[in-house]
Amino acid sequence: MKGERTRQSILERAVDLASIEGLEGLTIGRLAEELGMSKSGLFAHFGSKEDLQIAAIDAASKRFIDEIYTPALRERRGYPRLFAICRAWLSYLRRGVFPGGCFFAAASFEFDGRPGPVRDSIRRLMDDWIGALEKAIGMAIDEGHLDPKVDPAQLAFELNSLFFGANFAYYLRNDAHALDRAERAIEQRLESLRVKRRKRA
Repeated sequence: MKGERTRQSILERAVDLASIEGLEGLTIGRLAEELGMSKSGLFAHFGSKEDLQIAAIDAASKRFIDEIYTPALRERRGYPRLFAICRAWLSYLRRGVFPGGCFFAAASFEFDGRPGPVRDSIRRLMDDWIGALEKAIGMAIDEGHLDPKVDPAQLAFELNSLFFGANFAYYLRNDAHALDRAERAIEQRLESLRVKRRKRA
């Protein structure tokens, strides 16, 4: 039990470090230096750099879910939940949940052209994220909140593009208005697809 708590504490720091310096910079030696631990102590938890990177990706995923999905699931299914997911994503950037910006946006760009287990792990989680967006959009259609002609895959692509674009502008370009711009763009896009209820005479 203590060993698992120690491992989780190490991973929390590893995730923060990777979000700032990149997954490629996350090594046993670098993390040992950051934590003031011996390399042999870290090797007891992670047998290799690759094992450490994949474990950090999984830990980052749990943080991502806790910050975005868990709050959104409290909202009514359909449009309210879809909109809550979008707002939670922007909020998690505003609050600096990962000190270097969106962990998965950075990792996606860092490893998109590098085949191997680390890339596979990032791709699996990003596929899950896009799939969750598509599912939320599908629920909004099923509930009669969005135009039934909406293509969930297309809309999920557009929303994720806005999320990643906001991350780029906010962190790389230091655009203080990037998240507000993204929120307006998302609201306008979703509102344009929303089924308008006719007022009773």
